Amino acid sequence: MAHDYAIESLLRPAVELYTVYVCAAGAFLCVFAPWAFALTPLFGLVTSAGFLALGLVRLKQAWQVLRYRRNIRRLPHYTMTSKEVPVSNQRLFIGLGFRWQQRHTQRLMDTYLPKYASYVEATPLFRAARRFEERAEFAPYPVRLLAKATSWDVPINPVRPLPPVGGLPRLHGIEPYEENVSLPLGERVGHSIVLGTTRVGKTRLAEFELFITQDIRRKKHGQHEVVIVFDPKGDADLLKRMYLEAKRAGRLNEFYVFHLGWPDHSARYNAVGRFGRISEVATRIAGQLSGEGNSAAFREFAWRFVNIIARALVALGRRPDYLQIQQHVINIEGIFQEYASKYFDESDPKAWEAIVAIEGKLNEKNVPFNMKGRPFRVVAIDQYLSQTRVADPVMDGLRSAVRYDKTYFDKIVASLLPLLEKLTTGRMAELISPDYQDVNDPRPIFDWMQVVRKKAVVYIGLDALSDTEVAAAVGNSMFSDLVSVAGHIYKFGVDDGLPGGVPGTKVPINLHADEFNELMGEEFIPMINKGGGAGMQVTAYTQTMSDIEAKIGNKAKAGQVIGNFNNVFMLRVRETSTAELLTNQLPKVQVFTSTPASSANDSATGNTAFTSSSHDLVQQVSVPMIEPAHVVGLPKGQCFALMEGGNLWKIRMPLPGHDPDEVMPADLQALAESMRQTYQVGKVDDTGWWSAPGYQTLNESLPADLLDDFKKIAVAPEDAA
Repeated sequence: MAHDYAIESLLRPAVELYTVYVCAAGAFLCVFAPWAFALTPLFGLVTSAGFLALGLVRLKQAWQVLRYRRNIRRLPHYTMTSKEVPVSNQRLFIGLGFRWQQRHTQRLMDTYLPKYASYVEATPLFRAARRFEERAEFAPYPVRLLAKATSWDVPINPVRPLPPVGGLPRLHGIEPYEENVSLPLGERVGHSIVLGTTRVGKTRLAEFELFITQDIRRKKHGQHEVVIVFDPKGDADLLKRMYLEAKRAGRLNEFYVFHLGWPDHSARYNAVGRFGRISEVATRIAGQLSGEGNSAAFREFAWRFVNIIARALVALGRRPDYLQIQQHVINIEGIFQEYASKYFDESDPKAWEAIVAIEGKLNEKNVPFNMKGRPFRVVAIDQYLSQTRVADPVMDGLRSAVRYDKTYFDKIVASLLPLLEKLTTGRMAELISPDYQDVNDPRPIFDWMQVVRKKAVVYIGLDALSDTEVAAAVGNSMFSDLVSVAGHIYKFGVDDGLPGGVPGTKVPINLHADEFNELMGEEFIPMINKGGGAGMQVTAYTQTMSDIEAKIGNKAKAGQVIGNFNNVFMLRVRETSTAELLTNQLPKVQVFTSTPASSANDSATGNTAFTSSSHDLVQQVSVPMIEPAHVVGLPKGQCFALMEGGNLWKIRMPLPGHDPDEVMPADLQALAESMRQTYQVGKVDDTGWWSAPGYQTLNESLPADLLDDFKKIAVAPEDAA
C-alpha cells in the first residue's frame, strides 16, 4: 500500500481495480466453471473464496484512492439542524475534522505538483458546463432547460456544480477520515477568538450559532449556564436562533432582548446604575472620551465632575443614570442646592437663617467674579461654607465645582456633553436611563448580577450600523459593568448577600462578542485577563488583528489582548499578518520530495562497454506546517483551530439545516423581520430609508413641516430615476 513507503501516492489511477476485476472473474469461474481451472466443484468453491478475499482487500485499497481523489475536488455534504447539534457537559462540539500532522502537509504539497493537476483541478467537461450555463442565461427556453439540468445539484449529475463556498477543497479533502472535533469545557475559561473576513461563516456557518446553541441548552447538575451575546450590527437570524433555543430549553422566563434600535420591544438596562465602587460610574462614562494628546486633561476633568455628581446622587438616595448626570453637568447648581438642603437639614438646621441673610445682601456688584452667573442662593451657600468648617467630602466636591467660573466650567466639560447628548437623545434614553418608578412600563429592567443569578440568556443588539459611537459607548459601559460584577463574584461568589447562599459559588458565564473590536476599550483587557477566575468564558469574533490595534490605538495593548486568547479559530482572512498569528505558532515539519535521476558510466572491464542507472532521489525538506496562503484559501465554513495547548486541527462546521417547527411571538417576529430588512446593505424599506432606527432620533427633533419637506426631497430623485 501507498502508506507503507516513504512517499505516499494517492493521486494516481486506482490500479487496484484491475486486480478486483480479475478476482471477480476468477471467483465466478471457480463457482460456475471449475473445470476451466481443472478443479473439482468443492475445490472451486474454496478457491473462489480466496479470490473474493483478495478482491475485497484490493477493493478497499482502490476505494481509499477513489475517495481521496473525490474529496480533493468535492467534500461530502454536511448539514445539521439545531436539534441534531450534540450537547455535552464535558465538551463543546465544533464540527467534523482531523488533527493536522506531517502527512497532511506532505499531501497538501503534492497537490501543487504539475503532474497531479489533472486530479486536483476541475475537469474540462466541468469547465465546459459552467461556461455553457453562463452563455445560456438569456438563451431560448429549450437551451435554458439544458443549462438548468447541468446545474442540477444531485449526485447523478456528472458535471454537478461545486457548493458556493469558494476556497480550496483540497485543504480539507487531504484527510478522508474525519472525526467529531470538540473542545473540553475546561479550556474555554482560557477564552477563544474567532478570526475571519466578512461573510465567511463567523456568524452563520461557523462558531456563533453552533456555540450559542450548545451554551443555551447545556444543563449540568440541574443548572443552566449564563449566555450573553453582544451583536453590534443586529442579526435577525441570530436573535431568532437564540429565542428558539431558549424556548426548547425551557428558558423563556430568563430570556432578555436589549436592542437600541427598537425601544418598543427592548428590555431596559442602566449601564451606570450598578457598581462596586462609586468611582466606577465616572470611569464608565469618561472612559468613552478620547485620551490622546491634549484630550487627556479634559477627560480627567470630565471624570472628576462626573464622580462628584455620582457621589452626590448616591448620597441623595438616587441611582445614577445618564439622564441625571447630563442634567447636573449642565446645571451643577441644582444638585449643589439639593445636597446642601439635605445636609443642613440633618446637620445644621439653623444654617438656613444665615444663608438667607447672606442671600439678601447679594447683588450683581458684590458677587465674586468666579461666581458670576450663578444663582444668589448658590453664592450664599458658598459664602456660608467659607465661614463654617464642614467635613463632608461630597459637599466639598460640589462646592469646588460651582466655584469654577461658569464659562470656564462649560469649556472643560465640553467634550463630555456631546457624549451624554448622544446617549440621552430620543427614545434611547428610555432604555439606558430607565425610570424605576414607572410601574406602567411592562419592559423589564435587568442588571448583570441579576442575569448571573437567574442564569439568564441575554441578546444585546447595539445598532452599530446606525450610530457607531453610541453603540461603542453603551457596549463599553456594559463591559465595564461586567468586569465589576466579575470582580465581585471572584471575591464573594454569586450568592453573596442572599439568605442561605453558599460563599464562593461561581457559575459559567458564556460571553459571545461579535465584532468585538467595535466594542472593546481599556476595560476589555482586565475582563479577559482576570475574568476567568469568576467563571467568565469569552468568545470574541472579529475580522483582523488590525481592527483590534486600530480600536485600542496601541500595538502593545493589542498584543496583550490577543495573548489572552488560548484558543484560536482562524477562518478565511484577507490580511497576511492575521494569518501569521496562527502560522507563526506552528513548528516546521519534514516533507519528502522525489527527483528523477539517471546516470551512465564507462566500464573498466571488457565484458561491458558502459553501465547506466535510473532512479528517484528522495530528499527531506523542512517547510512550515501551513502557510498564510492556505488560510487565505479556506472555503466558507471551514477553519484552522489552534487549541488545547497548540494542537492544530482542520475543521469544517455543519451547514444549518431547516427548522420549520418553531414559531416566534408576534413582537419578536416583527422585530426580527424589521432587523432583517433594515440591516441589509443596499435595501430600502418600503417606508423610506429616513425611517430607519438611526434616523428616528433626528426625526423626533425636527418640526413636522421640515420633516415632510425632507421626505419630499429624498423621494424626488428616486421617482426621477
